[in-house]
Amino acid sequence: MILFLAARPVTAPPVRPAPRRARLRARLRFRPLAPYRRIFTVPGTRAFTAANLLARLPMGMLSGSAVLMITGSRGSYALAGAVTASGLAATAVAGPWTARLVDRHGQARIAVPATALAVLGSLALLLCVHYGAPDWTLFACYAATATTPNTGGLSRARWAHLFRDDPAARHTANSFEQAADELCFLLGPVLATLLCTTLAPEAGTAVAAALLLTGVLLFAAQRRTEPPVAPAPGTGRTRSLLRLPGLPPLLATFLATGAVFGSLEVVTIAFADGHGLRSAAGGLLALQAAGSCAAGLLHGLRRQPGQAPRRFPASTAAMAALMLLPLLAATAGGPATLAAALLLAGMATAPTMVTGMGLVQSLTPPGRLNEGMTLAVTALLGGIAAGSAGGGWAADHLGGAAGAAYGVPAAAAVLAAAVALLTARKRLRPRRPGTAGPGPHMG
Repeated sequence: MILFLAARPVTAPPVRPAPRRARLRARLRFRPLAPYRRIFTVPGTRAFTAANLLARLPMGMLSGSAVLMITGSRGSYALAGAVTASGLAATAVAGPWTARLVDRHGQARIAVPATALAVLGSLALLLCVHYGAPDWTLFACYAATATTPNTGGLSRARWAHLFRDDPAARHTANSFEQAADELCFLLGPVLATLLCTTLAPEAGTAVAAALLLTGVLLFAAQRRTEPPVAPAPGTGRTRSLLRLPGLPPLLATFLATGAVFGSLEVVTIAFADGHGLRSAAGGLLALQAAGSCAAGLLHGLRRQPGQAPRRFPASTAAMAALMLLPLLAATAGGPATLAAALLLAGMATAPTMVTGMGLVQSLTPPGRLNEGMTLAVTALLGGIAAGSAGGGWAADHLGGAAGAAYGVPAAAAVLAAAVALLTARKRLRPRRPGTAGPGPHMG
């Protein structure tokens, strides 16, 4: 009987075609950009991403366009700087409130009227500058642009909702969003300068306002990927997100990171100007942004073992170490050496921002993601303002051409790393049962 069974031919079971999802997974497995292809296979993601990129590009245009427009008409950099600084302060106040309304009533219902008000403020500023209105009107008009919604946060909230049960996909999406931020802030100033210098001083503001309104309208029209609104709060007061354990130290790290960005820009302009290469300052800053953009995309391709709270201190420490390179290059070398150092230094900022934004998402209740991420952006803006002031003071008193002023962004990066390292233990503590949010494992 055994011999009979052994002699029988063994027939393999019929091969069934692999399910569509399995075949897609097999095709993507061996491609280097597989993680990005994977997230964009979800229906609707390409449409809202394209619209959001169109709406996000003006974020890198509005401030520079306003400066060029005001200085071209009034001939005062002090006035232009004061107007843009007042708008930044107004954004720090209005931004979280706008984000809270978005969480409570939905992206489309709030983002569109908020954008319309901001666009009206930009156009009013254009008209006041063009027709020589009093200086105080410029402050009032630019303050109205503070209602501009955090377009990057809106997009990240959609990714977080679509991949709420997939930490790897959220990590890839956050990396893509950070690279998109860097790309917009790389191309935005270039486009603004081109429009204001070749067409008219008002052209940059007009085009930025049109792009912002068009992009937000197209983005809001993508309703199937929009996150659901948060349930209405009870009779008690809504708890402030600033009271969430772990979030205030994280925002302090974002504040210091913003100081890195703000001081690096001012110091680089002063260094280039001191060497008679003021026109090359934009190119030097573009190298830093390009390095960050490339690092962000590469960061999204990596698998992220371990917890995000453990990776964040390591990312900030790497940023602190690489920010020493511009200081060494500027003091011991020249513009060419500095260009290479800025490219390398930029590669540490994107991983820090990606991991930090992932932590913000993990600490924030799902129904208040826009508010949480807007608080992070507000901290960054505050740091940028402080860093710009500190970098300007250092450039004036330490000598911009000497390169010693690069100690300011280096010190800010060390401060960010110190805060992240000192507060790492608190973020590693397990979340208490019943608290909102997906926990500290989020990448």
